[in-house]
Amino acid sequence: MQQPISAAKSREPIVLVVDDDEAIREALCDLLKSVGTDAMCFASTREMLDAKVPDRPGCIVLDVRLPGGSGLDLQAQLTKQGNRMPIVFMTGHGDIPMTVRAMKAGASDFLTKPFRDQDMLDAVAAAIDKDVARRLEMQAAEQAKLLADTLTAREKDVMAAVVRGLMNKQIAGELGISEITVKLHRGNVMRKMQVRSVADLVRKVTLLEPT
Repeated sequence: MQQPISAAKSREPIVLVVDDDEAIREALCDLLKSVGTDAMCFASTREMLDAKVPDRPGCIVLDVRLPGGSGLDLQAQLTKQGNRMPIVFMTGHGDIPMTVRAMKAGASDFLTKPFRDQDMLDAVAAAIDKDVARRLEMQAAEQAKLLADTLTAREKDVMAAVVRGLMNKQIAGELGISEITVKLHRGNVMRKMQVRSVADLVRKVTLLEPT
């Protein structure tokens, strides 16, 4: 059965291009579309913030110097809002402090104008891959949390001890319960968390830790 277009579309990458130079902006969008990448173009940071941008994997291609707020200011604002979409910065006036500030704040790349088309395409591809990986990790973390929420308080205690590397006898002593009870709780934890080994459990519990 053919998949609904809307569902397929929701997984297609999209690139948001923000540059006040119309010629550069349109050239970048044409470049991206020429390789099959969907793109939306904006002349300012405000225009992008006011737009209805679809929630899809992708990245932002952002000029540093813009009217009504710099690209670095937009980066800071998006970070404050919890928007972690990767950013590829571009500038014709870049300097080392500006580059360092952008990269320390999480920029995916920083290109100085004029740049080669292939350099931009490579930077965008790497940023999209980064965003896809981030979204997959978020989905895995959400799934792990849903599974962990099915555990009883005692099962969570046992799980924490198992992850710390304690043996059943040690867990029993620490929690003041019998070793047989520990084994029962441990079995429930493995089943509810949908894992087959302690290593798998550790990986899944790691996803529950705040980043």
